[in-house]
Amino acid sequence: MRALYFIVTTILSFVVYAFLLRLLLQLVRADFRNPLSRAVLAFTNWLVMPLRRMIPPIGRLDTASLLALLIVQLAATLIIFQLFPSQLMAGGRAVTFVDLAVYSLLQLIVTTIWFYIIIIFIYALLSFIAPSTYSPAVGILSALCDPVLSPLRRILPVVGGLDFSPLVAIVLLRALLFLIP
Repeated sequence: MRALYFIVTTILSFVVYAFLLRLLLQLVRADFRNPLSRAVLAFTNWLVMPLRRMIPPIGRLDTASLLALLIVQLAATLIIFQLFPSQLMAGGRAVTFVDLAVYSLLQLIVTTIWFYIIIIFIYALLSFIAPSTYSPAVGILSALCDPVLSPLRRILPVVGGLDFSPLVAIVLLRALLFLIP
């Protein structure tokens, strides 16, 4: 049963991460000519494009992508609850739609924080391994990480040629996870 739970949550997490990545790429104005960006668009268009016909964007925020992300996260939570009800029990009482919506939103916040922890770690690791090379992944990572790391880079000095902003960002993001119930 634990193996099935692992497989289902992994697949659902992959789908949620794809929609989250689409939203974040649009927020940071990443290059959508990048092959990885195109792959994310192709994977998520099935839900975003019909929503976009009904819901206009608000400034830089693509509300259709945001709504698609929320729908996918809520659907993932519902699927997990239906298949594995013991994973989301609310203290022995009946679980309401509001409980599931709040749980989904909290899971989405945790997912976003973990997503940034992982990509900042990969970004920092790539800067040590291949600092001068370019690949489609580095372009996307740079676009996603720079809005988080830039404020820290203004505060933290570079010591001996080392940028400690990724380390500080990861520590702060991990600390932020402790604040979420």
